[in-house]
Amino acid sequence: MALGVQVAILRAMIEFKAVSKHYGPQDVLQEADLRILPGNRIGVVGPNGAGKSTLFNLITGASTPDKGEVIIQSGLRMGYLRQVLNNQDVQTPVAEYVADAIPELRTLEERLHTLEHDLQEQPDHQDRDRWLRELGHVQTRFEELGGYTLRAQADAALGGLGFAADALERPLSAFSGGWQMRAELARVLIGDPDLLLLDEPSNYLDLPAVEWLQRFLRSFQGTLVLISHDRYLLNTLTTDTLEINAGRCTAYSGSYDMYMQTRVLRHEQMLAQKKNQDQKRKQVERFIERFRAKNTKATQVQSRIKMLEKMESVELPDELMTRGRIRIAAPPHCGTEVMRLENAGLTYDGDNWVLRGVNMSVQRGEKTALVGLNGLGKTTLLRMLAGSLSLSEGRRVVGHKVVPGYQTQDFAESMPAEQTAFQIIKATASDIHEQQIRTLLGGFGFSGDAIEKSVGVLSGGEKIRLAFARLLIKPPNFLILDEPTTHLDIHAREALEDALMSYEGTLYFVSHDVEFVERVATNIIAMTPPGITRYPGDYAYYKEKSSGATETSVAPRTQDVDQPQPSRKEQKRARAEYIRETSARRRKLEKCMREAEARIERLEAEQADLVENMDAGDRSLSFAEINQRLSYLPAQIEESTRIWEEAALEIEALDAERATVLQ
Repeated sequence: MALGVQVAILRAMIEFKAVSKHYGPQDVLQEADLRILPGNRIGVVGPNGAGKSTLFNLITGASTPDKGEVIIQSGLRMGYLRQVLNNQDVQTPVAEYVADAIPELRTLEERLHTLEHDLQEQPDHQDRDRWLRELGHVQTRFEELGGYTLRAQADAALGGLGFAADALERPLSAFSGGWQMRAELARVLIGDPDLLLLDEPSNYLDLPAVEWLQRFLRSFQGTLVLISHDRYLLNTLTTDTLEINAGRCTAYSGSYDMYMQTRVLRHEQMLAQKKNQDQKRKQVERFIERFRAKNTKATQVQSRIKMLEKMESVELPDELMTRGRIRIAAPPHCGTEVMRLENAGLTYDGDNWVLRGVNMSVQRGEKTALVGLNGLGKTTLLRMLAGSLSLSEGRRVVGHKVVPGYQTQDFAESMPAEQTAFQIIKATASDIHEQQIRTLLGGFGFSGDAIEKSVGVLSGGEKIRLAFARLLIKPPNFLILDEPTTHLDIHAREALEDALMSYEGTLYFVSHDVEFVERVATNIIAMTPPGITRYPGDYAYYKEKSSGATETSVAPRTQDVDQPQPSRKEQKRARAEYIRETSARRRKLEKCMREAEARIERLEAEQADLVENMDAGDRSLSFAEINQRLSYLPAQIEESTRIWEEAALEIEALDAERATVLQ
């Protein structure tokens, strides 16, 4: 199976010959034949846990095949972005770390310095001519690899991925796991390898960073192999698709959308072939059965038996998870104005405002996406709308009969581990008919016996889907979603899109999935350093008009207004109230830190146990389930770490504020 059209004239960079790989009883690859040619742009798709990352491990040598052979072109330079990194202790400034993308450059640079030193210190040495020739060769190679421009490329890539200019000299270890992943992505990209292997590169990116990545990869001249659930990247960057499912590697020509169309047609053709073959087989079997006992037909019977033995069976491709259908019931009716923020602001330390002077009105039926770089307050604005954060100033006015429903990225962790998927939904909606619950769960991938799975054994993605089902079984009329597509595969994303497009309530959400935003949003709110800007149209309209032609501001910055000085008695009362409020707030933050620490320890212990079980090769264990869980644990650890960091920073800021106020 060769990917690409120039099969005969190009030497393969990577070739799999009858490669098989298994973990315990799970066959990840069976007799896989595969050729990756120079210039290929391949999207790798398939269910979670099917073995997509295993394919990369076999290419990079991190894993070896149980049978068969993986042939790697000699001298091939690879760039590989993994889903799990180990950069926590790197003290190098982030820009310097990213610029160190090509190991060969370090050797060349050291040789350049040595040659220049020798030529300067020993101008009459007998090897001077040889040194000069070598210096020319080394300088040429150094320049070819971009040695003189790599730092500038590193700064540009980090900026494109959202790093502020004043953060580039901070050590890599000072950043959270998500930002370290961005730095690693920048380092892999500017290394300009012959073969670029990217495993879910958009997982930790915001929408602007995803679009920057897409533009960068469009101009990448090497060979690209991309594992992703992001249809925008798959459709705009890949020209071939490799499906890994049930141990098989199947190549398709075309991007993701073309692959899906071709797969359906191929499946229909094979169904027709199998139907015809089954009919022919039955006819032959009937002839044999009818005339087996007749001596006059013995020759014909033997001929039919041989025909039956030679008849090859038509094997149908394994079914992928279908899109399914999520039906969201009509939410309760509410007033025309769903919510209003009046001069709203939020600060954690009293000095640095995350958002301030926000004036906006949410109207019934709006489906609004919040877009912008991370750190500009998208999640904070969602929390302000949901009421999960108390405003530092201004008012939040809730409309008539409005029922908000807020889904956070750690929303799924609140479900009891011992309950089954069905019990979780039934507890939320005891008056809903069982068949309706089963239908809803089926739309989120819980069909048949899967509804009896306990929460404790679910993967991260399964928990997210179940949390959505719990939220939507009795839908609120104001739905607020923070990164709803995280951990959802393509089919679950498409099902959720369809459901939200037909949802009759009001929707505000943040997502880094470009296609999800394009299909669902009818309004865009852009978070930018000067303020918040509303674009009354879909994502295409926002991209067209974001230069400022028709936008309307919803969050002008306001100036502080001088207030009359309070009396001494009022100051004393305010001081006591301040101490009471900040002490309560500090206790709450300390509790949050303790819970996050316990959750991190639990998740890291689980991760270590799963790795140990996989290495042990216990055939009673399911590789797919272990692999799924391992793929989601880093994101859960990262989220818990982020919660711990935010709480610690808030305590630090609170203590500093108290020291200033109470001195």
